This record gives sequence, structure tokens and C-alpha cells, in this order.
Amino acid sequence: MFILSLFTVGVFASTNSKSDEDRFISYQVDLKKQELKLYWKDGNNQTLKSLNNLKIWVEAKNKSLVFAMNAGMYKKDNSPLGLFIQDGKTIIPLNKRTASGNFYLKPNGVFYVDNKNNAAICKTEKFINNGNTKYATQSGPMLVIDGNIHRGFKRGSANLKIRNGVGVLPNNNLIFAMSKKGINLYDFANYFKKLGCENALYFDGFVSRTYLPEKNWVQTDGNFGVMVGVVKNK
Repeated sequence: MFILSLFTVGVFASTNSKSDEDRFISYQVDLKKQELKLYWKDGNNQTLKSLNNLKIWVEAKNKSLVFAMNAGMYKKDNSPLGLFIQDGKTIIPLNKRTASGNFYLKPNGVFYVDNKNNAAICKTEKFINNGNTKYATQSGPMLVIDGNIHRGFKRGSANLKIRNGVGVLPNNNLIFAMSKKGINLYDFANYFKKLGCENALYFDGFVSRTYLPEKNWVQTDGNFGVMVGVVKNK
């Protein structure tokens, strides 16, 4: 169990209806105007693990953390389960294994940002690192694939968990979202589809946390691998 330190429903972006505001905490990112990074370890090669540790790490660099959430599944030692690219360097290679669990529910996928700050989400088998990838994290399953909800999801499923993920909006902005209560994969994917996302990727469930103080949503605990954050100068 965890305690949400601050909990007040904020005002959502215009892409969200009032009902969606009650169900999800979301944040849009314009990569042409905002600084987004993927994080795993600090400067001492210690795994950051929590949003609080990430916040402390960012602030030590004279930055302010605007938004953050966990961004991919991880092993028991908090190492990424799949591909992780940071600052152009491949830290963990692409995971093409077949196994059980959400990560391996094919197709899984990759969320990545190139050196020109263009972001995309693609199926794992379609990802090619041509040397221009600045950040990447692999997770699964894909939620929305070419405008369609993952065929493996069941409408009305009773498998309800807190879940978070990312999608690319029609205007090429990113939408990061986490359900406020338990939700099944079909309904979570449908949220991104209704927003017009051609592709969206599942990050994780149950352990998911979001830090978004501008909407009075501050979760600083957690035990993660990779995290995504938007920062600004103090």
C-alpha cells in the first residue's frame, strides 16, 4: 500500500472530457518546447528507483521536475527488462524473447525520441536504431497499433489495475496517462484511441506512479527501473 501525499483533481488538457478527468491523470508534452529525458541511474551509478530520488537528483542539477512517471518494466534488480537508450547510448539491448506476462504480450513496443526531438512508438520488430535515437524504452504490450486496440485485449475484462502508458497525439505531442483507479487493458487502450493516438504503449500496472504538481498530484514513492521526466530550469 502507498499514501498519496497530495490528492486534488486538477484541470485536464482540452483533449480530455470531464469523465476522463475523473478517471485519469494525464500530461501532454511538446518536445519542441519542453525538455524530456529518460532516467535510470544517478551520477554515482546508483539506481534512482523512486520519483522522490529522481526529483532530488534533478534539483541537484539546478532543474525543476515538472512531470515524471515510471516508464517501462524492470527486473528484480531494477534493471530495464527491455531496450533502454539514454543520451544516444544503448544501455540495455532490445528484448526479442518470447515469454509470459504483459511485457511479452505481442506485439510489445518501443517508445523513442530522436536527436531532433521527434518521438514515436512502434512495434518491437519495427524498431531500428540508426544512430539517431536519443532516448528509448521498451515495454509491452502495445495498447494501440495503427489506430486499433490490441487484439488480445478483452472488453469487460475483470483484470483491473492502476496502469500507465504513453501515446502520440495527432498534433505529434505526447500524452502520458495513468488511471486513478483500477482499469482493464481494453478500456485503458480505448482512452488513447479516443484521443486520436495511432500508437500507444503500456508502461506498467499496479506499481505505477505519477508526479505532476501542477495538477496537485504528487506521488514520490515507488520502486522502478526506467522513469521519464520533464524538467525546466529553476
